[in-house]
Amino acid sequence: MTLRTPIVVVGSGLAGLTCAWAATEPVVLITAASLTSGAASMWAQGGVAAALAADDSTRDHADDTWRAGAFAGDRAVIDRITAAAPGVVRLLADLEVPFDRAPDGSLDLALEGGHSRPRVAHAGDHSGAAITACMASAVLHSPTIEIRQNHSAIEVLVLPNGAVRGVVVRRADGTEELIETERVVLATGGLGGLWPHTTNPTTALGQGVALAARIGARTDDLHLVQFHPTGLDVPRDPMPLLTEALRGAGATLLADGIRFVDELMPRDVVAAAVWEQLSAGRTVRLDARGIPEVARRFPAVAELTAASGLDLAADLLPVRPALHYSMGGVTVDDHSRTSVPGLWAIGEVSRTGLHGANRLASNSLLEAVVSGRAAAEDACAGPGTRDCRIEPADPATVLPRTNRATLAMQDVRRVLGDACGVLRDGAGLHRAVRLLAPHTGDDVSYVAWLVARSALAHPHSVGAHRRTDDAAPAAAESLGVTP
Repeated sequence: MTLRTPIVVVGSGLAGLTCAWAATEPVVLITAASLTSGAASMWAQGGVAAALAADDSTRDHADDTWRAGAFAGDRAVIDRITAAAPGVVRLLADLEVPFDRAPDGSLDLALEGGHSRPRVAHAGDHSGAAITACMASAVLHSPTIEIRQNHSAIEVLVLPNGAVRGVVVRRADGTEELIETERVVLATGGLGGLWPHTTNPTTALGQGVALAARIGARTDDLHLVQFHPTGLDVPRDPMPLLTEALRGAGATLLADGIRFVDELMPRDVVAAAVWEQLSAGRTVRLDARGIPEVARRFPAVAELTAASGLDLAADLLPVRPALHYSMGGVTVDDHSRTSVPGLWAIGEVSRTGLHGANRLASNSLLEAVVSGRAAAEDACAGPGTRDCRIEPADPATVLPRTNRATLAMQDVRRVLGDACGVLRDGAGLHRAVRLLAPHTGDDVSYVAWLVARSALAHPHSVGAHRRTDDAAPAAAESLGVTP
């Protein structure tokens, strides 16, 4: 019998780690730095949303997800993933994630924006780091996982029939290696580093989107990117994040000292309201001073603010929207398969349909675990079980890598920030596509071009995609203005 080549997983955030851990065959795990370094999963402050309380239900969780996503998600996917959420939390607890507990031993569930009731299982305000570290420990103890640290995937190779045949990686010393495999799982994270104001690692440049799109994988909804309304507005790159849970605990948003929005509306609504105030020349600050023992309850945030000379318990904190999450990405089915045979995509690099046009708070770590396990199961199954029904990519988006002159990173960030910010219009998007098009041989410019092109192709506002030139916008959401 011919032995199959190992599964290659690219990325060591929560999705990639989960996939490697769940696989029943040998895995080569590729990570551009050390294990978990640069993974946005490590930075997640909120937790994992799941219907665990007696007065909650997976249907209610699904309804909140559907509503927060501006009714643009895939309802069947939403139902499936929210139904899996309680089991995900139990799995993570079994892996010894130190979730916070109530005095009776039950999980302490937090309320976050867009949720109709408290349902976020958390480990302080550093849940992503706690969860990812526990999964990384499980990976490190697995005898079937080979970890290649300081290796970057630079190209996926395909056979004449379009199926995956290998992945080219670049080692730390600059030399390249071809890893032959018929199964590649992309877990490379998002593309938030392409914007000038971001809460993402600045290394999050859409590498997985570039790898997949260049070999013909379909992408969708790349224009649907979420701006977190409360990035700490200090001269740091990336911007520190002031977690949604602060507003859930009672923090308020003030413009020149006056409260102007219902802080627990979905993120796209709150971000647009903050942007409106900033555009009017007002100063927007988050007031967390009324939260009892706020520094004890949110130690990671207290540390972040202190690093910028601010006191979480005593100061009004300057904020502005910052790019936080990509709802779109490489299109996948329920098994995390892409339109390219032998290629899977999981976590933020993928477009599952869960998030619609605006991600509900604390659904991303949930999606990472569910999609990572689905990819592992499918990749380890016989090849005859794979029957992906995703439509092929638009040929106009499938472009090769070249060595032509490229735009500097700061120029790409400026172009995309100007054109694809909280508010967009056709003229700005046309200009961005025109400026970026000559530079698509470079992966960074290529992904930025794909994003701008996607935004231009969608003339109507929905969720986080807000076109100021939409002649017939969908029913506008109330900003929940408070007198």
